[in-house]
Amino acid sequence: MTLVHITRERGVETLVLDAPQRRNALSAALVGELTAALAGAGEDTGVRAVVLTHTGTTFSAGADLRDPPAPDALVGLLRRIVELPKPVVARVTGHVRAGGLGLLAACDVAAASHAATFAFTEVRIGVAPAVISLPLLPRTDPRALARYYLTGERLDAAEATRIGLVTACGDDVDEVLAPVLDGLRRACPEALAETKRLLTARVLETFDRDAAGLTALSARLFASAHAREGMTAFLERRDPEWVV
Repeated sequence: MTLVHITRERGVETLVLDAPQRRNALSAALVGELTAALAGAGEDTGVRAVVLTHTGTTFSAGADLRDPPAPDALVGLLRRIVELPKPVVARVTGHVRAGGLGLLAACDVAAASHAATFAFTEVRIGVAPAVISLPLLPRTDPRALARYYLTGERLDAAEATRIGLVTACGDDVDEVLAPVLDGLRRACPEALAETKRLLTARVLETFDRDAAGLTALSARLFASAHAREGMTAFLERRDPEWVV
């Protein structure tokens, strides 16, 4: 079953996450397909920019607890988005949780409809937003991240825009994106690549410095007793034992 569908219109390649029955959770298979699709777009001279979007009511629920990707595979996917020599634009009309927020932060532009909601839910299942911090920490308001990382609170599209998690939001996400995609189509491909390199230099420095440590942290936390309890509680739709 194909989990990432690809279409193209006037130089813009759209990658559609299509596992709505699993809320587009980041399984090992989905991460592999998306990484490969991005690599293909990066090498194709007919692609000016990439749009990353989704089917269903959820952009991505984060790591698939039944079939999680290896932490280094998730690092590789996030780095692929950041390093791609074409702009990557997220188009969000649904909910985004945990690891899905790493995808948004890795993208160069992220647009959301007012129906979208966001939450860093890791602490509620006994882990931490480790690997996804690689693109998030350099690009998002640090005081806001402290609150939402630590509490797992839900935030709406307007708040996500205010803190830099999302570039812009509106009632109709395609109206929001229309001038963005028009601008990318009018831009010189070589100039886009060099401009993106300028914009992502600090993010890639974070990957170079911190990826190994955060990958190890993620692996350790997901193997912990707290994570087992948190994931079991989530799947059983109950509170974990530490809730007071």
